[in-house]
Amino acid sequence: MGRGDVMNAAPSMLRISSATSMTVDIDATRTEALESLHSADDASGLEDWRINWLGTKGRLKSMMGAMKDLDPSDRPAFGQGMNALKATLEESFAERKSAIDSVPQGPGIDVTEPGLPVGLGRQHIISRTVADILDVFGRMGFTPVTGPEVEDEWHNFTALNVPEAHPAREPVDNFYLAAGGMLRSQTSTVQIRVLEETPPPVRIVAAGRVYRPDTHDATHFSMFHQVEGLLVDRDVTMVDLKSSLLGFAHAYFGPEAEVRMRPSFFPFTEPSAEVDMKMKIKDSWQWVELGGCGMVDPNVLTAVGLDPEEWTGFAFGLGVERIAMRKYGIADIRWLYENDARFLRQF
Repeated sequence: MGRGDVMNAAPSMLRISSATSMTVDIDATRTEALESLHSADDASGLEDWRINWLGTKGRLKSMMGAMKDLDPSDRPAFGQGMNALKATLEESFAERKSAIDSVPQGPGIDVTEPGLPVGLGRQHIISRTVADILDVFGRMGFTPVTGPEVEDEWHNFTALNVPEAHPAREPVDNFYLAAGGMLRSQTSTVQIRVLEETPPPVRIVAAGRVYRPDTHDATHFSMFHQVEGLLVDRDVTMVDLKSSLLGFAHAYFGPEAEVRMRPSFFPFTEPSAEVDMKMKIKDSWQWVELGGCGMVDPNVLTAVGLDPEEWTGFAFGLGVERIAMRKYGIADIRWLYENDARFLRQF
């Protein structure tokens, strides 16, 4: 049989006898190897097969060692047959490996098992506090309203009786926008917008974000939330204001809540007062200002077209973050905005 005949014979039955009568059956070896390969059904079994057949100490390597015992005239045909066998096994191994790798590993899905419960989210503590505050004032007859966060100076200052030369208008205390306007520094802007469009009697409460370039510390932040309350009617007095604030404090914090009102000054109210509440800050109890309040200044009523001889009213603005800190024992306002889920999940 010539060289061409040997190539055509591989990898079919090829028997080569050496001088020592040693018989090597390449075709039987190929059949055994492929049967063993297809019985490997995972990555571990496949790797064991590769080591056993194609490894440096595998079956094919051992069979090649028999070449030295063959008659020199038989060695070329044997070598070509072994090369063909090795190529066949390597190709079959690659195909089997690809098939096994494409099958998802791990335990199968039991469709009869109940599904895993889906974790429910929760409101951020600030959102919850706003909702609770609005609920309390809602039960007191105040209607929730909203207003824009980007404002003009008329609604943020002028209509609120803040003169042009007042320090509160300084850029160091406000976020003015290059395109005009500003980020509102107080929710008092909402009371002006409501009074411009709604005739008295008016009883509203507005909650939302406000912006001031404050230095961040345990009780200050450059973006925070306020709740603005306004009541305009005939014969409204300071007694009505104090009763409303004390009623809120006791309804929200409980009958033991400590609240005090200190005389103060605001351009948009006269007389005016600071509203303080005692809360724990860094392991010590301190009086913390929650906001301001007072009777609506006659100039504010005039700015929106109301006669201050006929109408009176009161207004108050409270800091939502500070209320939340008092309610839940939070010592640092900055923790509310660090987005640490471990902290937020406590509430």
